[in-house]
Amino acid sequence: MLDKIRQTVEGKRVLILGFGREGRSSLRLVSRAGGWTALAVADQAQVDPGREGGSAEVELITGSHYMDKEVLDSFDIVFKTPGIVLPMEPERYACRFVSQTGLFIERFRDQIVGITGTKGKSTTSSLLCHILKETGEDTVLAGNIGIPVFDIAEDILPGEVIVLELSCHQLEHLKVSPHIAVLLNLYEEHLDHYGTMEKYVRAKQNIYAWQTEDDILFCNVDVMPGRVIAGAGEASACVPCRSEIISAVLVPEGQKATGAGDIEVAGPAVRYRGSGLRIPEEGISLFGHHNYFDIGVVYGICKEFSMTDEKFLRALRTFQTLPHRLQYLGTKSGLRFYDDSISTIGETAVQALESVKNVDSILIGGMDRGVDYSQLEAYLTGSSVRHIILMEETGKRIYREIQEQYPTLAGSGRLELAEHLDDAVELAIRLGEEGGACVLSPAAASYGIFRNFEERGDYFKELVFGRGEV
Repeated sequence: MLDKIRQTVEGKRVLILGFGREGRSSLRLVSRAGGWTALAVADQAQVDPGREGGSAEVELITGSHYMDKEVLDSFDIVFKTPGIVLPMEPERYACRFVSQTGLFIERFRDQIVGITGTKGKSTTSSLLCHILKETGEDTVLAGNIGIPVFDIAEDILPGEVIVLELSCHQLEHLKVSPHIAVLLNLYEEHLDHYGTMEKYVRAKQNIYAWQTEDDILFCNVDVMPGRVIAGAGEASACVPCRSEIISAVLVPEGQKATGAGDIEVAGPAVRYRGSGLRIPEEGISLFGHHNYFDIGVVYGICKEFSMTDEKFLRALRTFQTLPHRLQYLGTKSGLRFYDDSISTIGETAVQALESVKNVDSILIGGMDRGVDYSQLEAYLTGSSVRHIILMEETGKRIYREIQEQYPTLAGSGRLELAEHLDDAVELAIRLGEEGGACVLSPAAASYGIFRNFEERGDYFKELVFGRGEV
């Protein structure tokens, strides 16, 4: 990997743009690779490159002008951290933008299973890595899961399987795709960054856009190449796919499989190209229709590694679900508590309600990014959840929209307004009926209220069970 980096930076003026976890990791390897004529770090905050392997040679650019065009164009190569929004399109700068993800995939693409989707990518990535490891494959997990790829690059072995979780930000400017790509789903998300659903979808489609005929794409039938994606316009059907496509379909609950996809998940039953598997409904940590789909996709990938059903099931039973993803926390005051803090769109709140039995209360709300909640509101109208506790700006908007559009639900006494998460938890406990469940599934971002969804989930657990349990 150092050779690949040195080829990129040889004789160039190099800037590390953004000095979070990935930026620090980029500085360490770029410093070690050497060959550059100048090296700098740019971040809005005052940072200390010297603590991350930088030297006195590293220039520091901070403050509100750190991304000005004249600053970026004074460098030849810019390592851009995912999530940084450039003021202009990359083509309008004189510098060349590169990323850890792009260089890493270029170097190791034949070993990579790249996984993306609006929801489910972390669960699918960690489950696949776990099952491959448990069944004897040399496997490593990295990417958006929280492990910068440069942190593992020097330890990759020939033939090792690299499971790479990829966010839209990591995919946005890629010109290379992994050997095995997985596209789980696409919902309206991150429009504060992309502006339009079309741009968001196009970023995600880079997971397969640069594949060759020798590659494989596992893809949800709803977002297949060539299909117009809801909200993204005709352009979403124009991205070519040259690889072998293995389609995956989630059969609506209560319906039977009809052969609509190569992988077909109907309840706990999975079918894949002549192989059949029944997911155990007890003894595993993943539950719910959407998780069965993720398991089905992982099953299909594992079949490509010639894995037996017996080995797959044995490994599945030892997998522990990730925190904050419909995680069962325990019981208090007769109520079961579930942390689904990762939920940032209406669809995931619906999935939570369909997955947990006897929901007494659901806690919804967070930062308002203008996401459309009409599907969630319609679902809540017909749901059996007894208390719909709405908090923060999103909750207030949903409350107003329900008052206007769903008068029956508005007058049912099931809606409760709470200012913050503290108030919502207090309400849920006070109103709760023994044997029911309280689910935090906010359907909204945590920004501006908490640092991230992890902090929100931890705070929820602390509110219910006390600090010692977090």
